[in-house]
Amino acid sequence: MPLDFTAIDFETANPSNASACAVGVARVRSGRVVASEGWLIRPPAGHDRFFEVNVGIHGIRESDVATAPTWTEQLPRLLDFVGDDILVAHNAGFDMRVLRTACEVTGHVPPEARYLCSLHVARKTYDLPSYRLPFVAAAAGHLDFAHHDATADALACAQIVIDAAARAGAGDLVELAMLLGVRIPQIPSAVPATAA
Repeated sequence: MPLDFTAIDFETANPSNASACAVGVARVRSGRVVASEGWLIRPPAGHDRFFEVNVGIHGIRESDVATAPTWTEQLPRLLDFVGDDILVAHNAGFDMRVLRTACEVTGHVPPEARYLCSLHVARKTYDLPSYRLPFVAAAAGHLDFAHHDATADALACAQIVIDAAARAGAGDLVELAMLLGVRIPQIPSAVPATAA
């Protein structure tokens, strides 16, 4: 199997895992980024308040998403981009909770996607004082990106896993996980809540 996956990154409006306000995705085929996209999302009702601490991190305000597609409107586009790929994210637990929770609160069945955490991969690959995304990306040779821009973060995450696979001599994500002793779990299936 070739080194194929989709890296993903969400930004949120507030502490709610359902408050996705931006997503970035990067498709990797045979160890190379072949496509990337990103767009704003209007968070689901009840999860759409923008906290200053979050705005201070990513710079996205409520006015920026006023005409953006809702979670329900953008979900087909996201799922179409991802396809059957294993997802990769830095601190993947967060991003998978966002994906799952935003689906649940809008009455959608979350995708039962498998995923790999590039933070876990990084800790097994590099000896660094910090494993925050900018430090790990720099160790992978990916410098000067706009941290907390969802697309830029997804691209940085993709480059980390590409570099880690090369260093480990892994041909695909399953082999990389095996060589490093990390897991590729699956987003648990869930019965969606009633749409708000």
